[in-house]
Amino acid sequence: MTSTPPPPDILSPEFAADPYPGYAVLREHYPVHFHEGTGSWLISRYEDVARAFRDPVFTTDNYDWQLEPVHGGRTIVQMSGHEHAVRRALVAPAFRGRELRERFLPVIERNAAELIDGFRDAKEADLVAQFATHFPVNVIVDMLGLDRDDHDRFHAWYSAVVDYFANLGQDPATAEAGLRAGRELREYLLPVIDRRRAAPGDDLLSSLCTAEVDGTRMTDQDITSFVSLLLAAGGETTDKAITGMFRNLLNHPGQLAAVREDRELIAGAFAESLRFTPPLQMIMRQPAEDVALSGGTVPAGSTVTCLIGAAHRDPARYADPDRYDIFRGDLTSTTAFTAAADHLAFALGRHFCVGALLARAEVLVGTNQLLDAFPHMAFADGNAPAETGVFVRGLRQLPLRLTEE
Repeated sequence: MTSTPPPPDILSPEFAADPYPGYAVLREHYPVHFHEGTGSWLISRYEDVARAFRDPVFTTDNYDWQLEPVHGGRTIVQMSGHEHAVRRALVAPAFRGRELRERFLPVIERNAAELIDGFRDAKEADLVAQFATHFPVNVIVDMLGLDRDDHDRFHAWYSAVVDYFANLGQDPATAEAGLRAGRELREYLLPVIDRRRAAPGDDLLSSLCTAEVDGTRMTDQDITSFVSLLLAAGGETTDKAITGMFRNLLNHPGQLAAVREDRELIAGAFAESLRFTPPLQMIMRQPAEDVALSGGTVPAGSTVTCLIGAAHRDPARYADPDRYDIFRGDLTSTTAFTAAADHLAFALGRHFCVGALLARAEVLVGTNQLLDAFPHMAFADGNAPAETGVFVRGLRQLPLRLTEE
């Protein structure tokens, strides 16, 4: 007889080293499981996680204690109904369509080129330290029209805030560093907001200061909270997605060669990397009432941890889910960055990530420029580095050999 394995502890070193075997155990044997360490219900099947993102019974009330302390107030992802619709309408135009293409695409292209120029003639480079971790942060700073000399300052704030959210073990020093970064960011932004209200420019921060929908304009707190959220969420997805995609492609040389030959495949490679190795492994929700899911019931008012990394390897949703395949037929690249996405990396429903198309633009630009600059790429020591992290997961370094010598 085969015994049922015990449920994995998502805070254990074994799980952190490789969560995917643990996800399989949860999906098959414990699809709705209360985890003592986080005080939350873990859900791991695709259909359940997708429902938690789409069904309004799963609220974002949990963000009151998760997000407000570091962002300094309520954010758009905490809102619902008319309030959410209005706030989303105020910020969304800058992240889609002509506004994104004409106003901010040159900013993305310039920042990618500047970072690549820093190691264009090198024989080796660390794609994390020298490109990916700085690229989206620099883009956001420039989109906001802030001082480019402060790129490094914003990168430090970004790193501290991201570490705050990844701090499932509740290390007090990490928590305090994140809270301090949030305070410093707000103190930096408030006088700039005053100046932009008085004399708006052609930048995203000015747009946030002057936008109006249904007679509603963003308050100072709305703006500082949104910028803080944009810095953390927007930076982290692009940062880890670019390096994760290159790691996955380098592990599959035939697929990398196909992408080099046909750059239209980059979007599919990005979407498949978001499925196969999602940077954000879990998102929390709070049900307003008891909800029956495929594997059990989650009680009203509880914290539900939606395991995106587990849902993305669910064989009930994806064929051969543990295989990286940019050509798979059950993932549609043309809708992968819209609310019709058939993956969960940007959530779904009313809280689908407003910056998904910005992330897509950054990854397309950055990847194209990197492939153009470096006709040869290989792991520096011949081996793919391991990912780290539980809540947010990705590479701490990606050393590459950039010449054939």
